[in-house]
Amino acid sequence: MEVAAIFLLFCLLLVHKTHAAELNTISDSRFLTDQDTLVSDTGIFELGFFTSSSYEKNIYLGIRYKKIHVTTLVWVANREQPLARASAHVLKITEPGILVLLSNMTMIWSSNMTTESMNATAKLYDTGNLVLMDQHEKVIWQSFDYPTEHWLPGMKIGNDYLRGKEWHLSSWESSQHPLVGEFIWGVEKHRYPDDKLKQGSEVKFRGGLWKNLRFKGVSSFTRNLTITYNVTVNEKEASFVYNYEKSSTLVRITLSSSGKLESWGWVEGGNNWLLGLSFPKDLCDTYNICSTYGSCVINMIFQSCVCLDDKRFVPRNKKAWEMGDWTDGCVRRTPLECKNGSETFIKYSNVKLPDTYNSWFNMSMNMQECKAQCLENCSCMAYANPEYTSLEGRGCLLWFGELVDLRVFPEGKGVFPTFSISGSQDQRYEKGKSRPFEKLPFNYVCVCIEEQKE
Repeated sequence: MEVAAIFLLFCLLLVHKTHAAELNTISDSRFLTDQDTLVSDTGIFELGFFTSSSYEKNIYLGIRYKKIHVTTLVWVANREQPLARASAHVLKITEPGILVLLSNMTMIWSSNMTTESMNATAKLYDTGNLVLMDQHEKVIWQSFDYPTEHWLPGMKIGNDYLRGKEWHLSSWESSQHPLVGEFIWGVEKHRYPDDKLKQGSEVKFRGGLWKNLRFKGVSSFTRNLTITYNVTVNEKEASFVYNYEKSSTLVRITLSSSGKLESWGWVEGGNNWLLGLSFPKDLCDTYNICSTYGSCVINMIFQSCVCLDDKRFVPRNKKAWEMGDWTDGCVRRTPLECKNGSETFIKYSNVKLPDTYNSWFNMSMNMQECKAQCLENCSCMAYANPEYTSLEGRGCLLWFGELVDLRVFPEGKGVFPTFSISGSQDQRYEKGKSRPFEKLPFNYVCVCIEEQKE
């Protein structure tokens, strides 16, 4: 029966319109051939059969910017199974509501939904999201749930705990071939969101804790561009999304085949994409380059590691450290003794917060409760308010064990967290190292690291 149905489909294909058409929807009676494109409402994006470059012989079902002469595929359905030029291709909706890509009567790709939905339709939105809806316009599948190497405005990165779905980027094999490459950028499950760029299982770069932010005047592209970052952290999902206010600039973020997170902008009237930011950008962006309690420093001459606070920490292997081997990290000058009432905390400003791999969070706790919670556990080394702003400053983040992937930034170099390491009471507000939490500028995060009282 299935073979007969496919054969009937290709018989219908023979009598399908013989000229290229721009469709606005796909349904069980209207399908997409290799002559057609599915176009978004205002013509920003189009879905069709394309090659990834002028050198590529294979064909892919993908989404690209319609009005830009430089072919820029932002999503590819069949990246693992490219199509041959000499074959007949069709994308249609089959019962019970599944998008199917066929080539020479063979199924190459499908939306693979288990939910049955009659009279489904597919539409491409101006966001670049291909959406499959039921007869009541309820979303049953969308391409934004299956990112490739592009992170578009409005697209989530993170985890959907209810559906067991992970939103992450995966690089192309090369700049010419959409085959899945060796780099992934995403978020580890069930911890406070902390994005990581990995090559296989090895972490190469960590962006740091997520925060709600708003940037005006991105000088790399245009001063009229305003970008916002929005964070959702609850029992249902942990997600990070960005958007930009109406502008003549198109913005996208990619994970390159060489393992770079890059932001790009296309200004109206331009002839090419302009590169804005690229990470990792220097030695200090290397994941955990200075190991435990170490911080990477950049000046005009060199990049090197120092202990986070030379009054409280020293290199574990001083000789190797001085030779530029920082793998052993730093240790406390005075080991902690876990006794009731004997510990306090020291605050540090302008610090990239530690890796949250060994962490715990509760978004309903205040800072007093957070500190008390940390003091109750001898393995708790630090606490912070991640300042998830929709919770009006509430929120508790605890770290356990040694702290890794730290970095101190110079004053005035942007909005960076504030970080506190435990120390003696008279050192708590030492000039140049810390300040009262209530007076911290911008949206700084205070991390308090445990240290023995003197």
